[in-house]
Parts: sequence; structure tokens; C-alpha cells
Amino acid sequence: MAGRPGRPRRKPGTVQRDRAYWSRARHARLAAQGIVAVVAKPGRPHGSGLGVFRWVVERTLAWLHRFRRLALRYERRADVDEAFLTLGCALITRRYLKREF
Repeated sequence: MAGRPGRPRRKPGTVQRDRAYWSRARHARLAAQGIVAVVAKPGRPHGSGLGVFRWVVERTLAWLHRFRRLALRYERRADVDEAFLTLGCALITRRYLKREF
């Protein structure tokens, strides 16, 4: 019997989330699927370390939104929008490497 076409789906090993997304039901659902949830529980002191990764993601999104065409999606076609996104990532990488060296 043939399965679905394409590559088989893979589950992530861990999921990192903000403390606002913590709930017993979500935590149990992830545990049932064998996924480890790295979430700081509400009411506990900060220090889970998730802020380090979150800051990198938010910083990168802020850099991408400096390009107005990426902040508001003007393109109807997804391939053209992806091309502009790739171009924006290339420009950000160039600026970052130019500053480092």
C-alpha cells in the first residue's frame, strides 16, 4: 500500500515557547507525541534561557522589516515574494559580515 506522496513528515525533538503559551493541555499533547516542550511555567522566575533565542529571531525579523517591500507584502506571487526575501537576507548577511571583518 502506497503512502502519501513526498517526503515523510518529521516531528521536532523539542519546541521552545514563551511562557504565555504554557498550558497543561498543550504540554500533555506534546508529551503524547514524544516532543519535549521547553517552556518557562507562569509564576516561576525567569532564567529559562529562551530569551537568548527569541532575541535573535526578533532582531532578524526587525532587520527584514527595514525593507519596506518585505514589511508589507506587495507581491501576489509567492515566488517573487520569496525572491525579495532571499535578496533581503543576502543584504543583511553582507552588512553583518562587513561589520565583523
